[in-house]
Amino acid sequence: MPAAFTDLRQDLHRAGYYPELVADVLDVALADEQVLAHLVHPETTFDDVEVRRHVTVLVLTPTRLVVAHVDDHPADSENPSASASATTESVPLAELRSIALTHVVDSPEKHRAGAPASELTLAIGWGAVSRIDLEPVACPDPACEADHGLSGTLTPDDVVVRVSAVAEGATAVRAAAVFARRLNAASTQQR
Repeated sequence: MPAAFTDLRQDLHRAGYYPELVADVLDVALADEQVLAHLVHPETTFDDVEVRRHVTVLVLTPTRLVVAHVDDHPADSENPSASASATTESVPLAELRSIALTHVVDSPEKHRAGAPASELTLAIGWGAVSRIDLEPVACPDPACEADHGLSGTLTPDDVVVRVSAVAEGATAVRAAAVFARRLNAASTQQR
């Protein structure tokens, strides 16, 4: 097994979220293509009723970005046993439309070159999924009761990964930055 895939498997086990399941679905999606870089991002979300776990894995190969996302589904009255769904998507690097990075830096006036961000959000778009945010068009006349329609923003939303030093640690933020750098470099070579 190549060293890069071994490193990926180690990170999957460190994340602790169905590592063998995630490795299996990635193995199928990678189809023996070389792993150049990866990012494993486990996430736990809370709502009023339950705790949900997720993991998103980004894998860079010489020709593609492979995205895996796994969700768990707790047992309920309709499904007596818990389950998980694992989805992979393979995107040719030449198809990537945008790679957006948002760096959050605490005390920016004290920032020194090379110092890591406290949070990094990596948004990658290739045009498969978009989000539309609509709002009513405002009228400057406070007495106006007419319907002026809606205005909206269409935003690429294929995959977004937010890594925070507070939640995941500074090492995870650095790993996300390293992956983003490798992905940016690879995407420019494909054009």
